[in-house]
Amino acid sequence: MLTKQLITSGAYLEHFGEVPTEMMWTLERIEQSLRETLATRPTSGDVWVFAYGSLLWNPLLSFTGQQRATLHGWHRSFCMRIIAGRATLETPGRMLALEPGGSTQGVALRLTEQVAQEELILLWVREMPTGAYRPVWAPVSLDDGTPIMALVFVAEPDHPLYEQDASIESITPFIAQASGPMGTNADYVRKLNDALCASGVVDEYIGALSAGIAL
Repeated sequence: MLTKQLITSGAYLEHFGEVPTEMMWTLERIEQSLRETLATRPTSGDVWVFAYGSLLWNPLLSFTGQQRATLHGWHRSFCMRIIAGRATLETPGRMLALEPGGSTQGVALRLTEQVAQEELILLWVREMPTGAYRPVWAPVSLDDGTPIMALVFVAEPDHPLYEQDASIESITPFIAQASGPMGTNADYVRKLNDALCASGVVDEYIGALSAGIAL
């Protein structure tokens, strides 16, 4: 289980030992990405983070509130090849991201302005060890109808680990066999499906993938 201690101690990054050195981001580059993203923030005050994957069941963020929400213009896609964490070079898997089109239901996490900087650097180290995601500010609708701008990590299509074909037929064999020091790729899918069900969210893509892996 990923913990804050693993991230702050540097042990988390050790799980990426099989990733080519030139693909790994330094801490300085990760911090620069955070600064650049915050510089383009369209609003001030508290920060909303849109959770659509592992942040749903293991956020590791000190948030003051959460609410089910809908992200517009993006859909879930296992389009990122992984060779570390829940996979290896010999048994590569797939990791979740977001690609353009459709919409995604998830949970919006609210960080107070006072703790946002400290919490976000931990989030950046967690999500951006190779720069496989693109952090963006996107319109999200809370369940009570309130519109907000939230921080979202979407797929970086120019990244060398990006895979264009994220169809269930293509990714299921990889996910079913992939395993690494942080567990199995299939367990990630099961936890995601369970978290979505617990939140009352229906995602046909994730449901079908979870069912296919269980066969």
